[in-house]
Amino acid sequence: MKLTQAFCMALLLLFPLVSTVQAEEKEPAALSEETFDLPGGKQMHFLLYLPKGYEEQEHWPLVLFLHGAGERGDDLSKVKKHGPPKLVENGQDFPFIMIAPQCPQGTWWITEDLVALMDHIVEIHNVDESRVYVTGLSMGGRGTWQVAGAMSDKLAAIAPICGPSQVEVVEKIVNIPTWVFHGAKDPVVKVSQSEEMVKLLKEKGGNPKLTIYPEALHDSWTETYDNEEVFKWLLSHQLPKKEDEAKPE
Repeated sequence: MKLTQAFCMALLLLFPLVSTVQAEEKEPAALSEETFDLPGGKQMHFLLYLPKGYEEQEHWPLVLFLHGAGERGDDLSKVKKHGPPKLVENGQDFPFIMIAPQCPQGTWWITEDLVALMDHIVEIHNVDESRVYVTGLSMGGRGTWQVAGAMSDKLAAIAPICGPSQVEVVEKIVNIPTWVFHGAKDPVVKVSQSEEMVKLLKEKGGNPKLTIYPEALHDSWTETYDNEEVFKWLLSHQLPKKEDEAKPE
């Protein structure tokens, strides 16, 4: 009888441990809230997503997501309203690191701040520098064009969605694989803005893709980010690795 009681006690002690391990294995993907100190005493708040098995792999792709004007402020939960952060919040797993900063209320994306954040993440996380991508919607689509212009030699591909055109960056980004999305009936940012960028890139020798949703208004991002082919397309592009560039022919 004493042996039976001892055995039962051992099982009771073991079950919580087993339950804890199972809970850890089934724990959904999570977004952590982070803060980055910018020059001049400013701070940038952002969401960070690390893929499952992060510690088990030496290098991961990195995706920067830029939200639209409606998600500005000092409440990072607003950044989860659209795009990849929304998908992660709903339980989707991605095979890349993602950062989603929040733009302060009443301001626009500041390119040099975003570049500084990207450089910081590359420095402290297991980032594959040959597979860095930027995507964003509306104001974030504009930001995508701007960041691409500032980091044209560091980005493997971009996917701007319904963003105002930034013609001044065309010559800098002509060689970046680009997939542009827009709603044909967008009353906020006219589809001609994206069409102009695609036209200019093609005139300079680029080969951008353009997807126009015939019935979509300003929200052309939901259908875009719900399409897993968009992420597959981004991740299919890779810059020559630095060690490859250094090899003699």
